[in-house]
Amino acid sequence: MRYRIGLFGLCVLGITAGSLWAQVAQPAAQQQQAAVQPGEPLSRLAFGSCAKQDKPQLIWDAVIETKPQLFLLLGDNIYGDTQDMQVLRDKWNLLGAQPGYQRLKKSCPILATWDDHDYGANDAGAEYPEKRESQQIFHDFFGVPPNSPRRKYEGVYHAQVFGPPGKRVQIILLDVRYFRSPLVKGFKPGEPGDGYRGVYLPNDDPAATILGEAQWKWLAEQLREPAELRLICSGTQILPDEHGSECWGNFPRERKKLFATIRESQAKGVVLLSGDRHLAELMKLAPEEAGIGYPLYEATSSSLNAPSGNVTKAGVRFANEINRYRVGLTFFDINFGNVLIDWNQPDPLVRVQVREEQGQVVLQQQILLSQLQK
Repeated sequence: MRYRIGLFGLCVLGITAGSLWAQVAQPAAQQQQAAVQPGEPLSRLAFGSCAKQDKPQLIWDAVIETKPQLFLLLGDNIYGDTQDMQVLRDKWNLLGAQPGYQRLKKSCPILATWDDHDYGANDAGAEYPEKRESQQIFHDFFGVPPNSPRRKYEGVYHAQVFGPPGKRVQIILLDVRYFRSPLVKGFKPGEPGDGYRGVYLPNDDPAATILGEAQWKWLAEQLREPAELRLICSGTQILPDEHGSECWGNFPRERKKLFATIRESQAKGVVLLSGDRHLAELMKLAPEEAGIGYPLYEATSSSLNAPSGNVTKAGVRFANEINRYRVGLTFFDINFGNVLIDWNQPDPLVRVQVREEQGQVVLQQQILLSQLQK
């Protein structure tokens, strides 16, 4: 079955590899072995989220087969869920000991942010009491140098630009946990057939925040940096605002502020990546709703080894959850994502893909770079 909306479709494609222009510092225990070639464009990257550290992680070989120049871990990279920092560190070490993860480290650099479980507690925000210690453990695992500025500020947000002028890709990894205000619990029933709904209602308090003041200021500055393509990465979904599970829609004012920040910075080339949900889907927000002069696309990829209960209970890999921005279907089995950029075309083509555990493409969005311009 094939779904097409404009340039969108479900199909399998092969793309040639390029090279990476950046170096990710790692200590000896976490050292990356992949070659780095300065000045070459970033044309292949992979991303994913939600990896149970105490379960087999068979997906990494399929990831490596796609020859990514960079891998983005988008949160729930382990399931820590503790206030005992030694337990948290031990769980990170279990991820580090996974044979497939070790092979991935040797094949390409890894950049990461966190979500709630690797932060330290389910659905946690600013109230988590061990967040400062958890941040340092996170930095230790991913090899952030002791003298790095990232060790000094609160939160794990960071950004990096890859590639030469005219082919620059900016990776922006947000921290949606460290500063986040409390969630509002409640259930809003929907019409029969609308799809699954979660347990949270919108928090419309003007003082409520996801990113916090310092991170908002930093993000506005980052969006003014020169880049042709920008991947904004969030542990939780950004576009969906109906399903009632954790998402930016839990904080409507913050969601609107994100769109306004993109608009006011006049940033071009923005694409959103997210995790958390133990499902994969592709989404599109129309230009008139986004208010930034071009459509916003989002790809959610989750989970790397812990599929949604919809798979085991219903025996199917596609099912329904309310989301008016979705393009095509929702995929509930084990998955990871790719972003493939063909810089050789006069109008570069960006393919955002979701692949299942064996590496087959199950969802895809095709976006011409010119479509991400005002």
